[in-house]
Amino acid sequence: MKKGIHPNYQSTLIRCACGEEIETASTKQDIRVEICSKCHPYFTGKQKLVDTGGRVDRFNRRFNVGK
Repeated sequence: MKKGIHPNYQSTLIRCACGEEIETASTKQDIRVEICSKCHPYFTGKQKLVDTGGRVDRFNRRFNVGK
């Protein structure tokens, strides 16, 4: 390996919006994420429906879902 061309690999802390903190190693310092394995619906088994601008409601009206 050539010297002086590789980034500094260091211990860092990943913080999620839910409050979870994960210690790992990375070339970046203090990483912030919006979703992690503790709060992601795939891992928790709970589905969170986030309605952005009425998209879900518009879909339901368009295809007559839930009536």
